[in-house]
Amino acid sequence: FTKCCQETGLLMVVKCRQENTALKDCLVGYYSDPLFYEECKVEYLKQREEYRTTGIKKKRQKHTSDV
Repeated sequence: FTKCCQETGLLMVVKCRQENTALKDCLVGYYSDPLFYEECKVEYLKQREEYRTTGIKKKRQKHTSDV
């Protein structure tokens, strides 16, 4: 989806519909997966606990998208 949008520019709304639909389907699959939800929750709670004990905010990791 990202590649399509970068290549298309302003016409991405029209030309990248198929890629956008595929991206949405993929995200819905993750959002509705209870195991993935628990994994994210555990990671968040671990980061929150670390911040509360150290006072130092951990930098977010940048994820690259090859989709």
